[in-house]
Amino acid sequence: MSSDESSTPLCPYFGKCGGCSSQHISYEQQLDNKRKQLASCIGADIINDPDSIKIFSAEPYHYRNRMDFIFHNSGIGLREKGNWKSVVDIEQCPISNDKLNKLIKELREHFCLGSGIHDLDSFDVRKNTGTFRYAVIRTPTDNSSISFVLNEDSSKTGDAIDRIKHYAESSTADNIIITYVPKHTDSSISEEFFAVKGTDMLSEDYLDKTFYYSVQGFFQNNTTMAEKMHEYVRSLINSSSSDVSDHSLLDLYAGVGTFGINNSSSFKKVFIVESDKHCIEAARLNIEKNDIKNAEIIELDAMQLKKIELSEKLFVITDPPRSGMHPKTIEQLRRLKPKTIIYISCNIAQLGKDLEKFKEYHIKNSAMFDLFPQTPHVEAIVLLERR
Repeated sequence: MSSDESSTPLCPYFGKCGGCSSQHISYEQQLDNKRKQLASCIGADIINDPDSIKIFSAEPYHYRNRMDFIFHNSGIGLREKGNWKSVVDIEQCPISNDKLNKLIKELREHFCLGSGIHDLDSFDVRKNTGTFRYAVIRTPTDNSSISFVLNEDSSKTGDAIDRIKHYAESSTADNIIITYVPKHTDSSISEEFFAVKGTDMLSEDYLDKTFYYSVQGFFQNNTTMAEKMHEYVRSLINSSSSDVSDHSLLDLYAGVGTFGINNSSSFKKVFIVESDKHCIEAARLNIEKNDIKNAEIIELDAMQLKKIELSEKLFVITDPPRSGMHPKTIEQLRRLKPKTIIYISCNIAQLGKDLEKFKEYHIKNSAMFDLFPQTPHVEAIVLLERR
């Protein structure tokens, strides 16, 4: 690596913490590396001209609005690199936004520093004993939450709840949630939870609309870049080669309905397809709050797409999880023959595998959005048009 490609890591835990892996690489080089990786994944035409991939980026640090911190016998921290059973104690996180770092400090002052951390009864992942497991901090633009994840099998949950309630009285977090998970389940979300302060809902604005989501549900961790994605998708729709006003929009893996709702005015009808209960509830709220009249929510796994009656004039936005689209979903989309598909992906390797199955389509447009600076991960948007 040449000198102009290297960078001094901003984080004092870099190399020890298992999170970031690219802080030693200049940000310009990180972006170039990701563009080349995307090009190699999505096809020969693109790899021969990687410069055709549009790059969207913003601040390389202080961007994350969600972090899952682990309680341990010395404080709170993150997994050690290469050793998931060990935790690196964290006082601040340079990739997290300022509000999140303030809540880290607040948590440490109340639960760790000088507060008798050894009586906190933190969870021991080796023995599957203890009470306090995770502190999930979420800090969108105008609100915040902390979800305390407790071992539901512990006999000391009552003491833990009392301690959390005491903290909630002085916490600057808008919402404080207590979540239960079984001792053998390593997860920071659950169906079993309740609010001790505020509610279990957060909100964020994209473009000209407000979106609500559950603290237990998925939502993008980089607000600035997520909004850039919405601007880009809207521009693709507005510049479509055909008039879409008489088309239906099929929003697959829709989450809380952000893409479908943000583009509802361009289409005759919008079908928001999602299977997660928390997302469905939030999507209904978002349709109501944003006064959307032409959207219909369909609670369904996308692999069962054939159960939906859809119009012949169809425009598709699909935003699947890292595992990509189910083969049955792809099969059904090919049968429906939409002229245009916008594929949004957080796993470019899987994106490449899925695109190979759409032989009747060509890539008209491709872009990458760096929602995850200092890591190898990147979000991609590909516009497919039927040949």
